[in-house]
Amino acid sequence: MERDIDTLEKIVRMDQRSGLGRRVAAELRAYWEGLRRGRALPMRSDVDPRGIERALEYAFILERVAPGMGRFRLAGMHLNDLMGMEVRGMPLTAFFAPPARKRIAEATEAVFQGPSVAELVLSSESGIGKPPLTARLILLPLRSDLGDVTRVLGCLVAEGENIGRTPRRFEVEGADIQQVVTGMPTPSELPKPVSPEVLGFAEEAAPRFGVPPRKAPEAPRAAVPAGLATRSPEERRAMFRVVKSEE
Repeated sequence: MERDIDTLEKIVRMDQRSGLGRRVAAELRAYWEGLRRGRALPMRSDVDPRGIERALEYAFILERVAPGMGRFRLAGMHLNDLMGMEVRGMPLTAFFAPPARKRIAEATEAVFQGPSVAELVLSSESGIGKPPLTARLILLPLRSDLGDVTRVLGCLVAEGENIGRTPRRFEVEGADIQQVVTGMPTPSELPKPVSPEVLGFAEEAAPRFGVPPRKAPEAPRAAVPAGLATRSPEERRAMFRVVKSEE
């Protein structure tokens, strides 16, 4: 995990002013986690717009075209509104002021190479006709159909009185980059337990609270006349006689 100095304090201050960006980013992160299904990363083909309806206008798909550079394959209307034009085909760095572009490129490359999840807190440049804006950006790695990590599912949510004069560009106030940890298999993917009796490795149950386990009752044995077991075969034969029935 990599955190900038004072990142958490900046995130808290931003979130105290508004919560839309935090909520949308959390919903998208939860959707992405659900797509993993115990895998390290979901596939690009797993993403269904119907699953992120409430985040759709803020969401986007990036494609890696060069180290540190991702361009928009798909983008919601909110991103078009911030730029005042269609952003499909543009690089993600187009949303950032020149001093911040190196930093966003490093974060983007960390997402592809980690793979990692990056969440950034942003603020806009302000000026005439451009009221202050805060924003939240999240980048979630995806595998392409070829299996390589060259796609990103993300969202960018800007908040303020209004967007104002476009295009709007941002500075990076704080960044949180976390390397992806392989998820645990879901219960449906775990092998079903096999009864020890089936495997032939069943053990007697341990006694509870010092009480010894009950033993199975032994089968009754045939009664043996007293002293018979100690006699010789000749003596035992002499004790028996043949009885003939008369016709």
